[in-house]
Amino acid sequence: MNDTSFKVGITQTFACSYLPDEEERLLIAVDERLQNQHSYSLLMAEGFRRSGDQTYRPHCPQCNACQSVRILADRFTPSKSQKKSLKRNAEFTIKYSKQLKDNYYPLYEQYINTYHQDGSMYPANYKQFESFLSSKLTKQLFIETWHKVNGEDKLICVAVTDILDNALSAVYTFYHTDYRAAGLGVFSILTQLNYCKDLNLPFLYLGYQIDNCQKMNYKTRYFPYEKYQSAHWLLIEKNTK
Repeated sequence: MNDTSFKVGITQTFACSYLPDEEERLLIAVDERLQNQHSYSLLMAEGFRRSGDQTYRPHCPQCNACQSVRILADRFTPSKSQKKSLKRNAEFTIKYSKQLKDNYYPLYEQYINTYHQDGSMYPANYKQFESFLSSKLTKQLFIETWHKVNGEDKLICVAVTDILDNALSAVYTFYHTDYRAAGLGVFSILTQLNYCKDLNLPFLYLGYQIDNCQKMNYKTRYFPYEKYQSAHWLLIEKNTK
């Protein structure tokens, strides 16, 4: 990705979605030659991420709070609390799909309209659901969590996951509001890590860690992990939890 002939764009500055006193600006990979799985994999390794078919990286004028994080899946061992999550949710059934299904939308709508009323995705609508979660950049995997209730299987969670050349990337997870106490966000990350190991993929990308944003500061609880700083991946190995 050192070819300087690739085209990128820079957005205008706008109010940050995560830190109220900061301004945000994005670097966008607009070159058509970057719109494929291999190039997207390389861009991810340089701190980029996608939303729909748009690949971007924060390029803020006075802030570097967003730091890309990836877990070393081949070396990951769960903490005590993460082991409890696996044990607590052992009754759930995991299924996999390679396509975004219409029956995911009611779950997504309920999740957005309950937990993200202060965000840019509220209120949820189907067009937004489809454009945000689907992508032509790379192959996708939709990890479904099911719970058998009164003899019937109930879809309670979907983890949207991109398949890269040497990694998985956790795009978004949404779940049934009745199951908040089950910790399905943590459980879904652990499920994706297990799938990385099954595929012999060394990394699971979690997106941007923002230390001062409560909704975005959970990603450094999985060890060992790497954080992208100053154009390098910094290894963090110590697990104290």
